[in-house]
Amino acid sequence: MPKLKLWGGVFLFACIFVSCHSTRKLQETASPAFTVLSPEEQRKYDYFFLEAIRLKIKGESDAAFDLFKHCLAINSYASSALYEIAQCYFLSQQNTLGEESLTKAVTYAPDNYWYSQILVNVYRQQNKKLQAVDLLEAMTARFPNRYEILFELAEIYNLSEEYDKVIDTLNRLEAKTEKTEQLSMEKFRIYLQMNNSSKAFKEIESLTEEYPMDMHYLTLLGDVYLQNKKEKEALETYQKVLSIEPDNYPALFSLANFYKQTGQKENYEELLDSLLYNHKVSGEMKASIMQHFFLEVAEEKQDTVKLITIFDRLLEQNSDDAQIPILYAQYLLSIGKEEQAMPVFETVLQYEPDNTAAHAMLLRYAIRKEDREQIIVICESGIEISPQSPEYYYYLGLAYYQDDRLDDALEVYHKGLANINGNEVKGIISEFYSIIGDIYFQKKQQSDAYMAYDSALVYNPANIGALNNYAYYLSVERRDLDKAEEMSYKTIKKEPQNYTYLDTYAWILFEKGNYTEARIYIDDAIKNGGENSDVIMEHCGDIYYMNSNQDDALKYWLKAKEMGSESKTLEKKIRQQKYIAE
Repeated sequence: MPKLKLWGGVFLFACIFVSCHSTRKLQETASPAFTVLSPEEQRKYDYFFLEAIRLKIKGESDAAFDLFKHCLAINSYASSALYEIAQCYFLSQQNTLGEESLTKAVTYAPDNYWYSQILVNVYRQQNKKLQAVDLLEAMTARFPNRYEILFELAEIYNLSEEYDKVIDTLNRLEAKTEKTEQLSMEKFRIYLQMNNSSKAFKEIESLTEEYPMDMHYLTLLGDVYLQNKKEKEALETYQKVLSIEPDNYPALFSLANFYKQTGQKENYEELLDSLLYNHKVSGEMKASIMQHFFLEVAEEKQDTVKLITIFDRLLEQNSDDAQIPILYAQYLLSIGKEEQAMPVFETVLQYEPDNTAAHAMLLRYAIRKEDREQIIVICESGIEISPQSPEYYYYLGLAYYQDDRLDDALEVYHKGLANINGNEVKGIISEFYSIIGDIYFQKKQQSDAYMAYDSALVYNPANIGALNNYAYYLSVERRDLDKAEEMSYKTIKKEPQNYTYLDTYAWILFEKGNYTEARIYIDDAIKNGGENSDVIMEHCGDIYYMNSNQDDALKYWLKAKEMGSESKTLEKKIRQQKYIAE
């Protein structure tokens, strides 16, 4: 038997609804003819029902089901218990029993909207269209102000192509509310489905008659004519609008589309130009016009230079509307002109300083270009506008760190920790503390560094960057080497080909005197890219020396020197041809 999937989340909502309202209130909807409980019986019912709800929330479904059954033994007409039992049946895929119990709940509590709505969903899920329609029709009488019932009826009729009933239902809706564009357009669409174009156009015409002074509807009528190849009627309608309101820009835009559709290219382009460069036309309409140009360029594979020229001219108007620069930037990205798009995103921020998408694009581009100055500018303004966004603190701190502005970096990360929600972004908080630890170690504040690493691992015990650096710095100080080995081993288990982590683990083993094992891991580090690191080259020489391989040790020390190593003891190692501890 297929598992029943209830529609639209209504089932879940109703569960919450039932659980959060008293059983007494739910039972008040039932007819008093069914049963009247004594105060003692009502007290027992309430107790067992609430206990069943508690068990259900705990996930003890079987025990909850038994208590709901016990509630029915107290009052066999209790709609609240029947509803919960129906839910239990559905969850255990006993759909027939679930439907029976839910039907009883609706029968005993006909004024509970959610019980009825969920039963409608059950009928629809099981393709029981007639039962769904009958129940919805009954609900229209019981809940006359719930207009969504009629919308759902119209949807069912439409799916079964019963178009006369769709029209009738929409008319019922219109009688309850008012004549609206949404309803008229839907009726227009249905009439066209019925091949009744006369009634279709009459429906839109009736909308203009209902609101004769609203030029929007008259323009809409012209658009409908145009979309359905009635060019003559469309032109007459647009001209009527413009005779009343010569500066009706939506009507002018529609007229431009008329020119395009009828092949009057010169008139089309001239009218669009007059709209685009008119300061009184809204940015929203200009954006719509430019989107039309997008389609033309894409469909006709035209050169994009013309479009870019138009955008540039529009930007020169210095409008205070961000829609055109946003659209322009998106267009430039779509044709691969990322670098050209960045100044346009900066223009967007002049109009909308809090535009997060523009900030994100500029930051991403600056990071990819490794433009630290730009990263700093973007992140500093980003923090002012969005102080709870962790990415600005993260990249600003890194930029300061790389510029050797250690105190500024610390201040940024501490400010970030104070402003962002640690419960939501624990991984990022962990990264902040990890970098703080690195900075403190650079400042030779080892105790503060280790406290920061400990905090990083509290928020994310699997932060392998923190694990590696913590372990390495412990090994540099030759302290807590067992702890360092344990942390470092986690990193190479996670990334067994990461030469940095392999080097750290090898060096810890070296410091512990496990020279043979250290050589295995330092060799792996070299094989996986470590040959490009002067530090790893020197470590390799040290480890080879302690494994009684002085010739290869000297070779690696010389390579480290050639790579520009700043080690304090490297020259002595080479000169004396022996390992010298720092």
